[in-house]
Amino acid sequence: MSIAPGSTIGIIGGGQLGRMLAIAAAQLGYRSHIYAPEASGPAAEVCAVWTQGDYENADALRRFAEACDVVTYEFENLPVAALAQTEGVRAFHPSVEALRIAQDRALEKGFAGRHDIPTARWSAINTLDELRDAVAGIGTPAILKTRRFGYDGKGQVRLQSPDDVEAAWQAIGGQPAVLEGFVRFDVEYSVIVARGRDGESVAWDVVTNVHDDGILALSTVPAEGQVAAQAAEAVAHSRRLADALDYVGVLAVEWFAGAHGPIFNEMAPRVHNSGHWTIEGATTSQFENHIRAICGLPLGSTALTGRRVAMENLIGAQADRWPAILAERDAHLHLYGKSVRPGRKMGHVTRVTL
Repeated sequence: MSIAPGSTIGIIGGGQLGRMLAIAAAQLGYRSHIYAPEASGPAAEVCAVWTQGDYENADALRRFAEACDVVTYEFENLPVAALAQTEGVRAFHPSVEALRIAQDRALEKGFAGRHDIPTARWSAINTLDELRDAVAGIGTPAILKTRRFGYDGKGQVRLQSPDDVEAAWQAIGGQPAVLEGFVRFDVEYSVIVARGRDGESVAWDVVTNVHDDGILALSTVPAEGQVAAQAAEAVAHSRRLADALDYVGVLAVEWFAGAHGPIFNEMAPRVHNSGHWTIEGATTSQFENHIRAICGLPLGSTALTGRRVAMENLIGAQADRWPAILAERDAHLHLYGKSVRPGRKMGHVTRVTL
């Protein structure tokens, strides 16, 4: 049974993704109720209700869920144990199980491997000795990544030779990690899939991504060259992951363009930065289709609205360019209402070429 407009959608997390989800929900006639530990945030300006509470507080989360008709979340670094007690109170999408797998790199890569998704060679690491053994087996160069809480290039370090083992282990604070064999690739790209409660899924055009210092700087569609050649295979793999997770909502899957096909990097069980272009660049945005999916509504078309779309992230003081961006007749500016800080995602601008 679908959840009708006029109902309340609970969103755990009050950042820019929560903000854009709430805007999409409002356009469809839903109210948004945000739960976050902060007193305010980017989503506060566009939601109907804001509840301040700790993510670890299962009782507060349960009361929050009881006040909503369906619950979702805007980022994956959330405590699974507390959310698991919330999942049975109201419909909860994507599932806690999808979250549990996606927030742990070892579980994520193991899950991908069990479903025939190509990955780099990797090994789970818990001790310095295990890291030494893994380096001996996988070789260098390699990348050591913490199993949890890494994003925008954080929580990872490259090893150029076996001599880097101790320094790399210290650099990540001796945390549980995965060692990945170095993948030679020309470009990174992502597949954004929305899957409904009935198992129907849609995918947007494959997105080519450029990063600067580990942070996404530019996303463009449609794909060209090597990415275009791999797009159908990457989309098929991504749909298979969503089906295997019995996923509901938007799932982002990041890929490397390997010499012989797509190589899985990681997945994010939520709307994703590389999908922001869909607000103006697609018939139905990732945010609207996420709301449609979790409410049991038909999914909207993902067709492009132009020949080419480019989404540029505005990082730190780049947001101060807003006067010049607004002077561009075809630019669509989104500012998140944050105070400027170096390395912080302040907003984005999308340009659609008709």
